[in-house]
Amino acid sequence: MLDVPLWLWAAFAVAVVGSLAVDLVVHRHAHVIGFREAAVWSGVWVGLALVFAVLVFVTLGTTAGSEYTTAWLLEKSLSVDNLFVFALIFRYFAVPRAHQHRVLFLGVIGALVFRGVFLALGVAVVSRFSAVLFLFAAVLLYSTYKILRGEQDTFDPGRSLTVRALRKVVPVRDDYAGGKLLIREDGRWVATPLCAVVAAIEAADLVFAVDSVPAVLAVSSDAFIVYSSNAFAILGLRALYFMLAGLLDRFHYLSKGLAAVLAFIAVKLILQAAHKTIDSDIPEVPSLLSLTIIVVVLAGSVLLSLLRPPPGGSGPGPGTGRDGNGNGNGNGNGNGNGNGETSASRDSS
Repeated sequence: MLDVPLWLWAAFAVAVVGSLAVDLVVHRHAHVIGFREAAVWSGVWVGLALVFAVLVFVTLGTTAGSEYTTAWLLEKSLSVDNLFVFALIFRYFAVPRAHQHRVLFLGVIGALVFRGVFLALGVAVVSRFSAVLFLFAAVLLYSTYKILRGEQDTFDPGRSLTVRALRKVVPVRDDYAGGKLLIREDGRWVATPLCAVVAAIEAADLVFAVDSVPAVLAVSSDAFIVYSSNAFAILGLRALYFMLAGLLDRFHYLSKGLAAVLAFIAVKLILQAAHKTIDSDIPEVPSLLSLTIIVVVLAGSVLLSLLRPPPGGSGPGPGTGRDGNGNGNGNGNGNGNGNGETSASRDSS
């Protein structure tokens, strides 16, 4: 484990809390976020993550800095899959575009908490039972197989565990109420569809943690490195979503690149586990080599996607409904106009 000074933990906490506070103030009024605004904010989040990387390099050394950067880039890349699921959820519930940022903001807070718990447990287990790395490698290899076969898990927003649990705890009304999650109706508290959307977003993050946590633990088993890299990647997820809205389908080779990255990380885990449990002479993959391979594979898949566009063009952008402008009927199970009126209590039975 790294000897991380207390001031560096404090700097990380201040950066995360301060970033969330600034973002909350800037976006306190609901509005549709366009490409230019999203691009600016995406640049801010990437810049903040890289500044922190420099701080890690200077304070903790080259190895720790390389591990942080690799873990951040890996989590950033894997989060692209999250964007497709966000698009599915927004279309299913016909979420008004002006309120999508609020949903993702709350989703980010939940993700920071849940990832912290999962990563802490993962670090504790790995530090005591190195052989569990073989299991993590198997999980990543299975994920690679599903991606290459086009058999990724389907995510049904209306039937996710958290959404079903929400419906058992509190009634969910049919119509949106602006940006409110709960309202008083006939003397009782009632959830709005926006509350169900937040629950679905949190459920999606739990699903993606199955791949994300083992992958980042392959890069480092230090709590500071794995959590700080995850946190900065998650902070930039909202801006990345709005910036890439409508463009995701064009990066059709990216899934293959992610599959290659997951396969490489699985091999790295196997070597790491074998080095610790079988023979110390078995080589491990250096951090700088891992970073180089991930950058080359991801950059190559994006470049290939741009050089060889998908046949037939791309479909409607994420979170924009059937007509691309926020007007849609969710998932065919309810009706909405994208402006605050929708039938979102789809699966209340």
